[in-house]
Amino acid sequence: MHLLFLGTGTSQGVPMIGCDCAVCASSDPKNKRFRSSLLIQNDRQVVIDTGPDFRMQALAHRLQQVDATVYTHCHTDHIMGFDDLRRFCEITGTSLPVYGSQFTIDALQRIFPYAFDSNLKVSTYVRAQPHIVAANGEFSIGNTGFIPIDVPHGNTPTFGYIILDRGVRKAAYLPDCAALTDSMAGALRDIPLLIIDGLREQPHPTHLHIEAAIAAGRRVGAKITYLTHLTHNVSHQERQKTLPDGVFLAYDGLRLEL
Repeated sequence: MHLLFLGTGTSQGVPMIGCDCAVCASSDPKNKRFRSSLLIQNDRQVVIDTGPDFRMQALAHRLQQVDATVYTHCHTDHIMGFDDLRRFCEITGTSLPVYGSQFTIDALQRIFPYAFDSNLKVSTYVRAQPHIVAANGEFSIGNTGFIPIDVPHGNTPTFGYIILDRGVRKAAYLPDCAALTDSMAGALRDIPLLIIDGLREQPHPTHLHIEAAIAAGRRVGAKITYLTHLTHNVSHQERQKTLPDGVFLAYDGLRLEL
C-alpha cells in the first residue's frame, strides 16, 4: 500500500490569490499546496476528496485510473472537483463507486444531480454509484478497508478515516478536525501513521493548529504524525526544523509506503 498526497493545502490553497507573503512568493515546491486530497494505491486506486484542484492533481501525477472515491465531508474545497471524475468513467465505460456519509452524498446529489441520474447514459458524463457509510461502520474497496470516525469540524458532519490493508490498521486520515475527542482518541490508539489537520500556528475555531495536532499525535501514541491542510502561514523548510521527532509536514507529491 502506498499513499500519495495530491494536495496538502487549506481551502484557499497556497499561494493565495493576491498575497505576496514569503510563503506565497516562495520558490520552494513544498510551499505550493493544492487543496487537500489523498490517493491510496493498493490493489485498487482510491481518492479521498476531490477538491477544486483535482484536475490539475490528476494531470500532475499522470493518474490513469481511479477505482473509487471516498469523501470526508461536503465543503467546497473537498468536493468541487467531482465532475472531473468523468474522465475515469469514460476510460472504463462504467460508473464510479462514491462513498460518504448520508449528509455528504445528499450534498453531492444536490450539486451534481446528473451524475446520479441512471437515465442519463452519456459516456462523457461522470456516473456515480452512491454508497452511504456510517460512523464506525467498516467497509472495503478491494484490499483497502476504511473505518469512518466522527470528527468535529464546525457545523458540517465530517468523517476522518482509519485506513486498513487486508484488515490491519495502517494509517488514519483526518484533514479537517477541530479537536480530538475521547472517542476519537480511543479509535486511534497506537495508530502507526496519523495524518491530521495542522492548519497554522494560531488556534482556529474549526481546525487544529500545529501544536494541538502534535499533542493529538502524542495522545493517541501515533508512531509517526504528518500535518496537512496547511495555510500560507507555514513555511515548510523553516517549520519542519522545529518539529519534534516523528512529526512531519506533509507536502504535495509526498509518497509513503506502508
